[in-house]
Amino acid sequence: MTLGLIIKFFATMMDLMIPYVLEVILDDIVPQNDIKLIVTWGVIMLLCAAASVTTNITANRMATKSAGKVTKKLRHDLFRRISYLSSAQTDSFTESTLISRITSDTYNVNQMLTRVQRLGVRGSILLIGGIIFTLSLDAPLTLVLIGMLPLIAVVVYTVTKLSIPLYTKCQAFLDRLVRVVQENATGVRIIKALSKSEHERKRFSEANASLSEEERRVGILMAITNPTTTLVLNVGLTLIVLIGAHRADSGLTETGTIIAFLSYFTIIIGAMLGITRIFIVCSKGVASANRISEVLNTPDGYPILPEDACERSNPEYRLAFEDVSFSYNKVENNLTDIDFALKPGDTLGIIGATGSGKTTIVNLVLRFYDPDKGRVLVDGRDIRTIPLDELRNRIGIAMQNDFIMAGSIRENIDFKRGLDDDAILKAAEIAQATGFISRRPEGLDYMLTARGGNLSGGQKQRLLIARAVAAQPDVLILDDSSSALDYKTDADLRKTLSKHFPNMTTIIVAQRISSIMNADCILMLDDGEIIGKGTHSELLNNCGLYKSISDAQMGGGLNA
Repeated sequence: MTLGLIIKFFATMMDLMIPYVLEVILDDIVPQNDIKLIVTWGVIMLLCAAASVTTNITANRMATKSAGKVTKKLRHDLFRRISYLSSAQTDSFTESTLISRITSDTYNVNQMLTRVQRLGVRGSILLIGGIIFTLSLDAPLTLVLIGMLPLIAVVVYTVTKLSIPLYTKCQAFLDRLVRVVQENATGVRIIKALSKSEHERKRFSEANASLSEEERRVGILMAITNPTTTLVLNVGLTLIVLIGAHRADSGLTETGTIIAFLSYFTIIIGAMLGITRIFIVCSKGVASANRISEVLNTPDGYPILPEDACERSNPEYRLAFEDVSFSYNKVENNLTDIDFALKPGDTLGIIGATGSGKTTIVNLVLRFYDPDKGRVLVDGRDIRTIPLDELRNRIGIAMQNDFIMAGSIRENIDFKRGLDDDAILKAAEIAQATGFISRRPEGLDYMLTARGGNLSGGQKQRLLIARAVAAQPDVLILDDSSSALDYKTDADLRKTLSKHFPNMTTIIVAQRISSIMNADCILMLDDGEIIGKGTHSELLNNCGLYKSISDAQMGGGLNA
């Protein structure tokens, strides 16, 4: 970037030399009637022009390249920072604004860097250099020019100061538009199934109209800059012509000087207009840079505490919750006083209505969020003292609607962990997935579409469970991940897991009593609180809600 600016400086000086050489030719060389001398100085003008073109092209190419490299690095750093935001921080920013910051905001910064290097530096040098050259030609005329600059500076400063908040607001409206598009892309099948395409089109139109209106407002403001600047400069040009004509008529200056002065003034006008356009781009770029900085400067959402900062307790338990309470909005608890402990090999079943806090418990185990009160312990150690990679490498999880990428079955089970085919096939066997895999001629190489569109619901869930158990985790979490499985497959899955991983602690979040009735401990949740805790038979006797669910699903005579 520095080298490019040096080349740009040289190119701009060549531009400034051309009117000076013209003044010398008209006032000093032509009166001598020496054709050779005129041709020589004409060649010098051509060389200056050629050098200006060549070096400007070179500098512009370098500016584009360096701005591209900076933007590439910026996007990389921003993506890395987004990847390590805590779930609470992601919720605070929202996914749509993070997407627009890594796309449109980095583009605006790229445009700012490119324009500043290509036009901003050139415009500033032409302005300052033009004033210096005009001072050497005719100081009184230059004072007229200098008198115009404060007026332009006031206009540019005022418009820039007002425009940055407006551009920030524009980007917020863009975030909203991105969110609408993202939601439509994700839920397109449901939207079509419920015949809500027209409703979503109207919702997009509203978001699009809001963004367009805000862009119109900022456009009107920015449109003031160029006409006002042009008006001021043209008034100055008129004054210079009048004053210059008077001075030439009085013999105080020469014709060549006036012509050169007007050339410099034209250059300065172009430079000022270029600088005002730069301020427009910079206003947008600064607003975007501030939004990017907000993400990059976000403190670590998962600080790792020193191991001795939290007292260890009950190391015989693989996983324990000690009086844990948590709230997403920090106003009303989503979990209240959750308490349980699981030894290696134990199975915990969690059941409850939608919104009762089942998945929130899973989020705390994975440290997507930290509890507001109480502690989550793994092997007696507070999970806030365990590095995230170490913690999450010990946990396997399969969710009901988890991520399936476009790729082979092998790639989806392995998921970049470098597992061999034996481990992948064993995981598929445990997850009851070998049946549908073997029916494909390609086997593990069968290609899946994005989100697993060419698999049934039960096949997707078995694939996700295979991914979860492939690395033989210490803790396995099945978050409603067997809802699409038939009862026999579900029972075979639980039996196989118990056989192959006798020391693995398992958490099963389910809506079906049959999926958790053999668990060592079952939590019955309601509105974030444990209203029943114990084995299946214990809950039948002491938890009315659990018994009513069991009766509805399995019949009263089959509960025991």
